[in-house]
Amino acid sequence: MVGIVVVSHSHALARAATEIAREMLHGRDVRIALAAGLDEHTFGTDAVQVQEAIEKVDGEDGVLVLMDLGSALLSAELALDLVDPGVAARVRLCAAPLVEGLVAATVAAAGGATLAEVESEAVAALAGKQAHLHPGPAAGASSAVDEDHGDADARATFTVANRHGLHARPAARLAGEVRTLDARVQLRNLTTESPAVPGASLSRVATLGALRGHEIEVTATGSQAKEAVDHVLALAARQFDEADDDPGDDGSSAAHPGLSSGVAGGATAIGSGDGPYPASPGIAAGPAWTPGTSVIKLTAEDLAPAADPTAEWRRIRSALATVRRETVQTRARTARELGEFEAAVFDAHLMLMDDSELLDDVRRRVNDGASAPHAWSTTVKAVAEDLSALTDEYLRARAEDVRAVHDQVLLALLGRSSAFEPRPGVLVAADLTPAQAALLDRDVVSGIVLAYGSPTSHSAILARSRGIPAVVGAGAQVLATPEDTIVALDGETGQLVVDPDAETLIEFKSRAADRELRLDEAMAAAAQPALTRDGTEIHVAGNVGCVADAVAATDHGADLAGLIRTEFLFLGRDSAPSVDEQEEAYRAVVTALSGRRAIIRTLDVGGDKPLPYVDQPIEANPFLGVRGLRLALARPELLRDQLRAICRVAADHPVSIMFPMVSAVDELLAARRILDEVLAEAGGGTEGTRPDDLEVGIMIEVPSAALKAAIFVPHVDFFSIGTNDLTQYTLAAERGNDALSTLADPLDPGVLRLIDSVCRAAASTDTRVAVCGEVASDPVAAPLLLGLGVDELSVGPYAVPVVKQAVRQLDLRHCQDLAARALDSVSAADVRSMITG
Repeated sequence: MVGIVVVSHSHALARAATEIAREMLHGRDVRIALAAGLDEHTFGTDAVQVQEAIEKVDGEDGVLVLMDLGSALLSAELALDLVDPGVAARVRLCAAPLVEGLVAATVAAAGGATLAEVESEAVAALAGKQAHLHPGPAAGASSAVDEDHGDADARATFTVANRHGLHARPAARLAGEVRTLDARVQLRNLTTESPAVPGASLSRVATLGALRGHEIEVTATGSQAKEAVDHVLALAARQFDEADDDPGDDGSSAAHPGLSSGVAGGATAIGSGDGPYPASPGIAAGPAWTPGTSVIKLTAEDLAPAADPTAEWRRIRSALATVRRETVQTRARTARELGEFEAAVFDAHLMLMDDSELLDDVRRRVNDGASAPHAWSTTVKAVAEDLSALTDEYLRARAEDVRAVHDQVLLALLGRSSAFEPRPGVLVAADLTPAQAALLDRDVVSGIVLAYGSPTSHSAILARSRGIPAVVGAGAQVLATPEDTIVALDGETGQLVVDPDAETLIEFKSRAADRELRLDEAMAAAAQPALTRDGTEIHVAGNVGCVADAVAATDHGADLAGLIRTEFLFLGRDSAPSVDEQEEAYRAVVTALSGRRAIIRTLDVGGDKPLPYVDQPIEANPFLGVRGLRLALARPELLRDQLRAICRVAADHPVSIMFPMVSAVDELLAARRILDEVLAEAGGGTEGTRPDDLEVGIMIEVPSAALKAAIFVPHVDFFSIGTNDLTQYTLAAERGNDALSTLADPLDPGVLRLIDSVCRAAASTDTRVAVCGEVASDPVAAPLLLGLGVDELSVGPYAVPVVKQAVRQLDLRHCQDLAARALDSVSAADVRSMITG
């Protein structure tokens, strides 16, 4: 009997398709093996898995391999190179559609058909569907007619809303979704009048140079043209499922955000000749060392024409498979150590290695006689150069991701590794790939100096997450620095000195020592309560988006987790997590808190904060649309499941539930009714089953909630003021809009008056007031917030010790005097001037 192998990016898809096929067998059995997903939850394909699956079902009648798309084909082809030649000779790679083909092939194999007959049945599996949907002799020509005459064409436009435009993550999301539909989708930037590019090609979509506010035309032809255009419009309305709530906004990505703001404002464009630029805060001085993989040079032998295109293409497939496996491993480690947001960097790398448009270009060059290294390097460098030519700095920085994949695959082709052994001192290199940056240890590498690169590059983001001081764009001359030469750098200012004289080195070391002393003093007292000079205790909490954040918050003395962003625990999923999965994730986070209270925010998505598995409407103004608690109440089954999971954890851990973006009391009461139902359900339908420690609170993010705070007081245990959103709604100044950055200041007297309104409403009861926006870690703002009546500051985990130390320097009566004067000030600038005076 013929054996069958199913190769798919999704383990769940392959398993479900196999179950459908087996239902047709009526008790008969067929050998079917799956080579699907990199694990049960991670999308991808692996040639070694395919090889093992082929060997598992192999027999004298042969094996038919069915594949879904993209890298599944490459993995299957490579697997034939890995199995014994005798086995490979009786394996057929089949072009049939996965589900229909699998059903037809399974039935044929069960009936004792030959390999050729099984393949023929699979390939013909669409005939029934085609005859049903397109009856008559013209059916076979319908696709061509539609494309030529526009009968099946669909066309629409959308405006890019993503903060940084269609950069790597949203472009990858778009390309990945488009590939699943039976339609040819093209995109054109109407704002820049760019040529149309294939929507299924990540590398080509990125070259649109689509920035926030640009108008993009999307067209589609094919049987699912309308569905494809509607799908793209829905993705665009959800900002291509890119979470705008960057965990770095509150300083949690920086090593010590209480002392610096990370990348300095006003850094000019890379390549202007004004570098180096600050990329990761901190001061370092030490001996320079350069990894051996900094520069890749192709020899004349590498560039020489090849005689065997098949062998060269096999080399490329093998190199891609190797780098893909390494990237998946690096992504997993990054997610475990730094969180899902940082790990998502590697999703775009995986998508690029599966870009059919790019791989087709590489294969054409190979077929024309180019060697594997020459074909790969020429093609991918051209894509990087197109991105480098864009005007926007953030999109231009995405060229570095393309170069990173270029270098990793090229090194694999040359039989070299892109990994290197970190050494003590300052790493000096042309650039770093995100994979290299993710593996650096701040206890070994004291600083990073890059000749090229950008403060917004993914490598810089990872350096900040690792807490390693870094400067970038230092120029090619820095690569001439001899090994072990002392290099001094300041990652806050961009200052870089190679081979400093004794006086300069002493000055750097003195600044570094002062900074470390302040940090050490703060860290030594981190576990102690933050008492003002007059003895008032202020709780300092940590903002948490993953288990690693919870560990960091605990290690750095957080009194509690003031905000657990539950949506960050399930990024990258296309289906909602089950109650059990959510309980497991929440329990892992609260366990890391070692008994501290955990304030768990229900899903804060919708509008400008998308999540792939939550369907969201297309809205003209998503900031004022269905988001936060509004979306949760519109999808009560999601809210109910989440509350079930939270309540399970609350049974044995101090937990508070926090509802986001509440604007009306009716919304809160509706949510509380669902919570009461869940609690009653957990108690077998009896009343009074609420855990003693369970609290309920809301986020104050819109002016209406702040002004009506007194009405909410009877129904909550605490308020948490989200100053990021409250500021943008109060001042009509979108956060993230660079043109409005000076206006969107949370110390504007209008915003302070709203905070004052909340604190006054809470003062008559035991209702606590916390602040969890960026301003909570601003040393200038601390006296004002305390003076207005805020009794909890929730900040990035690493900022906790410094914020606690700042609180200890304050006198509450003096803070109250400052706050009263600030409320009567004219502007935020006046407020800041009054404090720093």
